[in-house]
Amino acid sequence: DAEIIALSVQNTPNVRAVRRSYSRRLKGSDPEFMLMLARELIRRYDHRWVAYELLHDHPAAFQCLGQGELEELGRGINSWSSVDAFARTLSGPAWRDGQMPDAVIHDWAGCDDRWWRRAALVSTVALNVRSHGGSGDAPRTLAVCRLLVDDHTDTVVKALSWALRALVVHDPQAVRAFLAEYQDQLAARVKREVNNKLDTGLKNP
Repeated sequence: DAEIIALSVQNTPNVRAVRRSYSRRLKGSDPEFMLMLARELIRRYDHRWVAYELLHDHPAAFQCLGQGELEELGRGINSWSSVDAFARTLSGPAWRDGQMPDAVIHDWAGCDDRWWRRAALVSTVALNVRSHGGSGDAPRTLAVCRLLVDDHTDTVVKALSWALRALVVHDPQAVRAFLAEYQDQLAARVKREVNNKLDTGLKNP
């Protein structure tokens, strides 16, 4: 925290450089210590995405993350940045790697809290984006999308579009079929952006 405060410019690249230096120094640390560190960074210092990246880049600690740990680490997500950092860095990759069952993500999709519903959709990105280790998983992605086709909350609509666009690279036919099946329920933004991706490769050509 002191090193981050001392930065002349507290932007993402500079804060990430501090995080990377600690990832190198802590690579041999016990997984339980890393979990304790992450909890402290979140609770006391509000360095949420730094904590998530420290865990993600410590293989032994990351492999210890199951439903209980993830839901504890996600407690308090309440913004675009905090949700997306959590889902892209921790919950999505952990789910992809089989560290928690599909039912957990489905439960999040049914949550009263819009941010957890968004987290469920953003977690599918790890299944489909190659830079996140995804190799394509239409069944699991579309199962989550189906749960939220009627949700027109802005944060959820944008995440649904993102989830479907990420899948286009691997299975455009499955995405086209999904759009056709739910055309009367999907928000206009989702249909526009996903069709653009299918037709041009871009969200907004």
